[in-house]
Amino acid sequence: MKKQMIGIILAISLLGSFAHAEEKLNLMLDWFPNVDHLPIYVAREKGYFSDQGIKVRIISPSETSDALKLAASGNVDLAVSYQPQTIIAKDMGLSIKVVAPLVVHPLTTLLFLEGRGIKNPGDLSHKKIGYTVPGLMDVLLEAFASINKIQDYTPVNVGFTILPALVSNQVDAVMGPFKTYETVTIAQHGYKAQFFELEKWGIPDYEELIFVCGQKALENKPAAVKGFVHAIEKALAYTAAYPEDALATYLSAVPEVDKKIETLAFELTRPYFAVKPGHNLAKWQAFADFALEYGLIKNKVDAALLIHNWK
Repeated sequence: MKKQMIGIILAISLLGSFAHAEEKLNLMLDWFPNVDHLPIYVAREKGYFSDQGIKVRIISPSETSDALKLAASGNVDLAVSYQPQTIIAKDMGLSIKVVAPLVVHPLTTLLFLEGRGIKNPGDLSHKKIGYTVPGLMDVLLEAFASINKIQDYTPVNVGFTILPALVSNQVDAVMGPFKTYETVTIAQHGYKAQFFELEKWGIPDYEELIFVCGQKALENKPAAVKGFVHAIEKALAYTAAYPEDALATYLSAVPEVDKKIETLAFELTRPYFAVKPGHNLAKWQAFADFALEYGLIKNKVDAALLIHNWK
């Protein structure tokens, strides 16, 4: 009888453990961890993910274009991606949905070093121009060049090696660096960056960073994905209300980063974080129409079908 009672107690204990087990989600970043991702770490460290019954594994990509592709294929549940890249991927037939915003205005620039004789985009004609994310920044560069009459340039994939490529004169400018991050890192190395902001030179306003997931994750883990979105919304609100503590939380969670660079970059990035849930559908459609007009995509994309509708 005593053994039976012990067995029943153990069974009840195990059932309780299973009932409270956190569902696991894999999230792949678009880049190495940096302050653009700060609200993700705030959500984890403040327990907002746990409150939603989820455990989020944060993964860095080996290539800048990996995250979206792996989310579409179901190899990761969620990914940090970019609005233009997501529209291009949808046109290519990838099964993806946009589930939440992170950074709601462009940070991307066409960046170059001071003192290189570049005053307007046309000065880059007949020069070498790097790009960071294949399949996104090279096609954005194409559109930017068309709009701003940059003629006969040579595109070069520089990946993560932005400053070395510029300093060594491998390229004269790079499409893709953020005005809130690379400008700071370049200054720390003794150089001064200048740049053309895309939205001021003919590219429509868009959401720089977003969270996407594939159909598999939405079908198999809908509650977990929705919980992730709620946790991120809470983290964004906390970051807006308590920026100093949010930054301290992030720096503690990612101790390998350069604290000085991250602190300076955070002050520049903070105004661009999302402050409310959902997406501006008109802005999304305007960029999709622009993408079709300038050849970034081949077919019309209905933005309303790309953005997941949380009911």
